[in-house]
Amino acid sequence: MSERRYADHDELRDLDMAHVLHPHQTVGRPQPPLVVARGKGALIWDIYGNEYVDGTCGLWQCAVGHGREELAEAAARQVRELEFYPSFWDLSNEPAIRLAVRLSQLSPASLDTVFFTNGGSEGVETAIKLVRLARHAAGQPERTTVLSRHGAYHGVGSASLAATGIPPLKLGFDPLPAGFVHLGVPHALPLGPRATDTLVAELERTIEDLGAERITAFIGEPVIGVGGMIPPPDDYWPRVQDVLRRNGILLVIDEVVTAFGRTGRWFGCDRYGIEPDIMVTAKALTSGYIPMGAVLVGPRVLELLDGTPFRHGFTYNGHPVGAAVALANLDIIERENLVQRAEETGSYLLKQLHPLTQLRSVAEVRGVGLMLGIELKAGDASTVQAGCRRRGVIVRATGQKIVLSPPLVIEQHHVDRIAHSLAAELQQLEHNIE
Repeated sequence: MSERRYADHDELRDLDMAHVLHPHQTVGRPQPPLVVARGKGALIWDIYGNEYVDGTCGLWQCAVGHGREELAEAAARQVRELEFYPSFWDLSNEPAIRLAVRLSQLSPASLDTVFFTNGGSEGVETAIKLVRLARHAAGQPERTTVLSRHGAYHGVGSASLAATGIPPLKLGFDPLPAGFVHLGVPHALPLGPRATDTLVAELERTIEDLGAERITAFIGEPVIGVGGMIPPPDDYWPRVQDVLRRNGILLVIDEVVTAFGRTGRWFGCDRYGIEPDIMVTAKALTSGYIPMGAVLVGPRVLELLDGTPFRHGFTYNGHPVGAAVALANLDIIERENLVQRAEETGSYLLKQLHPLTQLRSVAEVRGVGLMLGIELKAGDASTVQAGCRRRGVIVRATGQKIVLSPPLVIEQHHVDRIAHSLAAELQQLEHNIE
């Protein structure tokens, strides 16, 4: 049966509700979807022609904006040349090789080896396998425990979900793999001005209780993203790194959200002076035009693994079309100075949002580069999300938090639309409290 076009937009929406199970949807209770038809820059349009400012970058990924012809052309050229061939064993392709070299040049020093994936969850699964295999190869099979944090999001795979520190995401999926211990959220709002002292003391106490000889690695996001856009105290990462090094614990940094300009630096590691042993990336690597991720591996892990087979891989590792698009995408970020633009635009948006802290319902407004968050004192931020959508602005609600991560190319007047919509909805929330 040939595919037919659905001219009736309502019919298309109804077919989605009848046949598509969406991520995070309540099974058997589908809601009418927002069916996105096209995008350009920081704007998207639905099938009815309604325009929205994309304040979430989809899922943090679309750094260079929607509808970039350069990326479409890069994909088309590569499909005509070589659409796909595996990268297992001794097989390779030129775009993947070139991308690996480019990433090693961009990344923090010493991360010179790249393992490709299809996305963030696969990247975290890969990193956890690597740090555990490295200990096994080094004759330390008892070093399996991974330290993570409450509020962290690391993916939906088996180990990546076990590392995640958001309880509702785990509900009903037991038994998850053992060997993950969660520490406190690096958030000065609840912990106060001596937050880092509290967190470092907890880390040291946990290492003493477990025994450093049982811990292989610590995994963390430079800035907690999905968990509410929570930047750490300035002294947090330097002090955590010092404790880990003194105890021989490897550091895995999850840059799935923060890499490639989002924080106003190429990597969150650059912003916070982090020197990871493994760095996981995805999302903005291709701006989401093709699913692709990359795990960057440093010398400490490689030395432990020297001579050990890594029996792990995904069918589409090092996909040549994904690599070609990634190279073109990185060119755009560099050519258009989007890293610096993220810093400047983020500062502007943060300034626009700061007056909201005067509202009784708002606990904090925070931001790093072009990733920002608003935390409510109580209640569910989903009403704010829904209200902004009615006003033509897409934002993301996570419990009591509103998260913003627009494309790095967003124009100032679109930033103003985001700020004005949020102000109107939060003022309405204030009125409802009264």
